[in-house]
Amino acid sequence: MDIAIRARNSPTEPEAKPQGLNIRFLEPCRGVKVAPMTFDVKDAAWPMHGLAEDARPALAQALSRGPAALATIVALGGGGPRPVGAQMVFGDRLISGFLSGGCIEADVEVHARACLEDGVPRRLVYGEGSPWPDIRLLCGARIEILVERIAPDDAAARTLLDLAAARLPAFWVSDGARRICAEEPQVPWPGAFERAYGPVPRLVVIGGDPTALAIAGLATQSGHETFLLRPKGPVAPPPLPGVAYRREPLEEALAAIGLDAWTSVAVCGHDLEQDHTALMAALPSPAPYVGLLGARRRLPERLARLKAAGLGERDLTKLRAPIGLDLGGKAPFEVAVAVIGEVMATRHGQPALERRAVEA
Repeated sequence: MDIAIRARNSPTEPEAKPQGLNIRFLEPCRGVKVAPMTFDVKDAAWPMHGLAEDARPALAQALSRGPAALATIVALGGGGPRPVGAQMVFGDRLISGFLSGGCIEADVEVHARACLEDGVPRRLVYGEGSPWPDIRLLCGARIEILVERIAPDDAAARTLLDLAAARLPAFWVSDGARRICAEEPQVPWPGAFERAYGPVPRLVVIGGDPTALAIAGLATQSGHETFLLRPKGPVAPPPLPGVAYRREPLEEALAAIGLDAWTSVAVCGHDLEQDHTALMAALPSPAPYVGLLGARRRLPERLARLKAAGLGERDLTKLRAPIGLDLGGKAPFEVAVAVIGEVMATRHGQPALERRAVEA
């Protein structure tokens, strides 16, 4: 996950394209669903709240109940387990996210509770230069965190959630007391930081065999909004929680979903005609990743047919075939791990292990 964050007084200001953050949107922000968690971090036997990488769904749920406290890492020194821009949300009977390996979360919760009470933002420093030497960071890092109170009617928060629902980038600028959110990058004022958000990553899986089911299931668990397309498939959806199932013709299903720059496609249909239809729609689209399940020996004839149908070299270089990182396994979940790994590597700009059908 790439996170762009910058402050006015920072020596460098990275210009990074916002990347999708790993959580699936359900209710109420495009339907946000976050499992209820105990408010006290110290009482959580297992930190399941830390599996939520994207703060927006939890923020939406918290604001539906009342004010929320948002804690953001705004500066980091010496390395650490969490990047600048990592966030936690504290609300009524809800907590989501994590900021370290468990060293500081309980203390951040205390300050978040106080912030909810008095509305005064806090800047917390842990590690070198911290006023709390009894809180040790085993990684040796220095972590600076901004804690701010967000009201249910906060205009910036509403814009943030509306942009997420519309699958548009968002840029959040705040100093704890004043905040704005917009679709375009903003210039932080002194003492403020900017945090970029991208739409939730999506994966469209085409097929219905065990490998396709394994890919779809793992995609959901790894934070993707997931679609499983099986034209004329069973009326009953697959028993995969969180996977949206569509059985209409591929052209209709893909058009309804919309293949944007944050949507990847895994073609696993074992049907030459359906696979061709899917590739003709996906390869010219903004989708950054298109993978094809199938034997390499048949790849030349498939590529020739795609060229004859009008696709150019630029489109064909996007195709990953055979699909997935070369991990050596062929069992359904082994292939699924390879596919999700390749999708993530593409999203994060780490293409070293990918296998392209056509070299760029």
